[in-house]
Amino acid sequence: MGKRILFVHQNFPGQFLHIADALVARGDQVAAIGASTARLRSGVSVVRWESKISSTKDIFPPASRAEADLIRAQAAATAAVGLGKNGFVPDLIIGHPGWGETLHLKEIFPNAKLILFGEYYYSNRGGDVNFDLEFEKPSLQRMMRTNGKNATQALAYVMADRIVSPTPFQASTLPSIFQPRIKILHEGIDLSRARHNPAASFTLPDGRVLDRSTPVITFINRNFERLRGFHIFMRALPAFLDAVPEAHVIAMGADGTGYGGDREDGQWWRKAMLAELGDRLDRSRVHFVGQVEYERMIDILSIGAAHVYYTYPFTLSWSLVDAMATECLILGSDTAPVRDAIVDGQNGVLNDFFDVEALTGAMIDAVRRPDHYAPMRKRARVTAMSKFDRDTIGVPRWLNLIDQTLAERSGAKAKAARPVSTRR
Repeated sequence: MGKRILFVHQNFPGQFLHIADALVARGDQVAAIGASTARLRSGVSVVRWESKISSTKDIFPPASRAEADLIRAQAAATAAVGLGKNGFVPDLIIGHPGWGETLHLKEIFPNAKLILFGEYYYSNRGGDVNFDLEFEKPSLQRMMRTNGKNATQALAYVMADRIVSPTPFQASTLPSIFQPRIKILHEGIDLSRARHNPAASFTLPDGRVLDRSTPVITFINRNFERLRGFHIFMRALPAFLDAVPEAHVIAMGADGTGYGGDREDGQWWRKAMLAELGDRLDRSRVHFVGQVEYERMIDILSIGAAHVYYTYPFTLSWSLVDAMATECLILGSDTAPVRDAIVDGQNGVLNDFFDVEALTGAMIDAVRRPDHYAPMRKRARVTAMSKFDRDTIGVPRWLNLIDQTLAERSGAKAKAARPVSTRR
């Protein structure tokens, strides 16, 4: 009989989708605890926690996130008690600590091993906070809120037997006391579908068809936002479009709240940047196509002369890996998360995040010298496959880690059960 594995993720399956599937496929008993947003998965017993407790009105601001996490932790603990009463006592718990849900699980299942996902530990300097001083002013109040946000994460990591971070940069954000427990292991992305399509084309609403014969620059944000460099990208476009009159730009994404939060004026970033650029931007050649289906995204990436990926020092986007696997020329920001995937001059081009003119120049050079960058495109795919492929890298290594952790648990139990000798 397989082992009993419990996943804990507010939005299950989240990063654990293919890992959970693989465990089910090999015969392990798998359950999951999540919020109302958790999705059902074949072979997985999903329990959604509920809470009737609301956050305190006018709570001390730095404590607001910690209180919300503790409320979720209690709700998740109640769901875990229910699982135990129904006979599911896990050998191993794998959880995302970002919303507090894992905090009390070792109290309920003290013999279970605990692997936590080390996605990102917030910093007051040089991370997603106080990096872009155009839009943020460092303040003690903001720093206290960040520390309050980290409080429950730190407590969760104290309880972990192992911490798994997807990339070296993300691992580096955790405090030094946790570093010995960290394993750098990306969960993997299904790159079997991310392949360059030489026959790809894209039809614009007015009937014009774009393909590789037209210089095209691509860009992706789930929600257009400053944290992913949307403002830098937009500011680089007028001079690029002036220099290359036949070029077009395709931006995939939506208007919405991103990781960086809302603008103070309440505007969406796309509207704000279009207003800032005004008639300096040739709108007839900049196409916002919304959030697109995966296959359509791959076709759009396939016709691009280059793909722009900029980010603050934050988590690495899966879309970058998809673009690499599609053999795009990556024009990236020279920030730590991007350096985990792109080496400047080898499999892409990196420039200072804030240097708008450098990005303009990189885009111009990409469309004028495509043959020069052809080897970088090939190496980008090789890198993606060797670091981020789900089937050959992510899932096999995760399963190996799970088995190692379970073996440690079995060894600990056997040692605890061994009779104590009375001989001296």
